[in-house]
Amino acid sequence: MAEKTIPIFPCRDIDDCWAFYEALGFELTFRETRPYPFLAVRYGDIEVQFGGMKAHDPNTGLFSCYVLTTDVDGLYAAFRGNLKAALGRIPARGLPRIGRLGDMSYGVRQFLVTDPDGNQLRIGQPISDHFEHRPAPKDKVGRALHTARLYVNSKEDFAGAAKILDHLLADADGLTAAQRVEALVLRADVAVHMEEGGRARELVDEAARVELTPGEREAVRDELRRLDDLNEAV
Repeated sequence: MAEKTIPIFPCRDIDDCWAFYEALGFELTFRETRPYPFLAVRYGDIEVQFGGMKAHDPNTGLFSCYVLTTDVDGLYAAFRGNLKAALGRIPARGLPRIGRLGDMSYGVRQFLVTDPDGNQLRIGQPISDHFEHRPAPKDKVGRALHTARLYVNSKEDFAGAAKILDHLLADADGLTAAQRVEALVLRADVAVHMEEGGRARELVDEAARVELTPGEREAVRDELRRLDDLNEAV
């Protein structure tokens, strides 16, 4: 037997929905307006379908699916590059948006794509032999960063992450340069989502001023790439 799951998400307007997925690099496989609006798109083996629903509220919907891939870095680079070419920028806030690529404590390297209707593709690649949650770091800084990442990248609890990161950055002398960049970039990302424009700009500029060794730059390469996106967003 061979099975495949194809999610069906709600969308307010199939033309606006298709415009975003076309910008990502998907191909259109089916579209109809009668008897009701319906859209189907595909990127490689990723297939997603949409049913028209004018009353759908993208700010309250909690529709998502998980996409497993064997090349999350390549897929992220393709989506990010396609969006930049189509939109002239990387949409890092609001709707639609693409999130940060990074390693998660539950054994995957992942990023989130959220479309104009609030539907979310969680795209990840296993980086361990199982998905069991790895223990949180025992040190104060590591534990705080670990929890803040979970709040942002899994729960999208931006207010909760802001509280953790503000407390951490208030005692910045205890952070290494790499940890400081990670905390600043993550807090800037949160500020963007919370529409704290001035604060986001300050955090982005502060992160850019942190001096890093080549080894430290490699350790925070995901954060530095996200910093470039946030610099455009603010």
